[in-house]
Amino acid sequence: MSQEFLRNDIHISKQVMANWMIQCADRYLGILYDYLHKELYRFHVLQADETPVVVSKDGRSANSKSYMWIYRTGKIYKDTPIILYEYQRTRKADHPREFLKDFSGVVVCDGYSAYRKLDRENPDIIFAGCWTHARRYFSDALKALPKAAQKTAKDTVAYEALKRIGAIYHLDNQLSDLEPDDRKKQRQITVKPLVEAFFAWVKEVGASNRLPKGKTLEGINYCINQEEALKVFLNDGEVPLDNNVTEGALRSFCLHKHAWKLIDSIDGAKSSAIIYSITETAKANNLNPFRYLDHVLTVLKDHQDDTDYSFIEKLLPWSGQLPEICRSKSKTTNV
Repeated sequence: MSQEFLRNDIHISKQVMANWMIQCADRYLGILYDYLHKELYRFHVLQADETPVVVSKDGRSANSKSYMWIYRTGKIYKDTPIILYEYQRTRKADHPREFLKDFSGVVVCDGYSAYRKLDRENPDIIFAGCWTHARRYFSDALKALPKAAQKTAKDTVAYEALKRIGAIYHLDNQLSDLEPDDRKKQRQITVKPLVEAFFAWVKEVGASNRLPKGKTLEGINYCINQEEALKVFLNDGEVPLDNNVTEGALRSFCLHKHAWKLIDSIDGAKSSAIIYSITETAKANNLNPFRYLDHVLTVLKDHQDDTDYSFIEKLLPWSGQLPEICRSKSKTTNV
């Protein structure tokens, strides 16, 4: 954008535009972000993940990893999705502990130790496991087989694990249109026997000590260690089998990350988290992010001195009081 401006003899540096974004997030969008953070606590199921990002001026040595954490409402809440990013310098358990301090319910996540630590500390939160992460070990094991061994892949432990997990997914997918209570009942009847059989088989394989070091053994150990978390979905019809929707929400950020490589400052990282949160939440609610931001900034500008934030309810992405233009698929419109 800066180069395009220069071609038209307009001198606005990248630093100036970056500062505009930082101030915009701090003065205006941050208010909506904080409101959405509180709204997040109203839901019974949340989903969480994180991805590394490089921030060049964070007081540490070059190429030190920072993290963009993501928290979103559960997959089942399709009418009112919220997607929030949070920048942190580390991957410590302190960060989700603080972000989720007023939450009570279920958090779907991978087997990262930070979540497991919080699971032990906080009786108000149940951490549910992700079956996609469990499946990935066995999928990677098959992909790593040499071509000569592909013909006998069906005789491997990895193939059997994928077959069993696939059967669990197949049955659970058939329950997707049921209400949560009915889904829970049917899971107990149809899915639970397959899950119990899977873990009995996994433990038998693990106890046999016949597997060499590799992805298959890692997958077996992962499943054994995560058994309790991977079974949570059986007792709650609102809990999905996996964390795929959260990984999908991270995809936009990761795609952009490959383009800009790093963030310059901590302030820039924090403002990026806020801006990504508002735009990704807008897209998840089938809004035009450009038109929605235009409307939100216009309203927030006129209310920046207010101490009563009740007006923000009209700005929520699922509010029936948003102008129709926010749902327009085109950035431009006829006048």
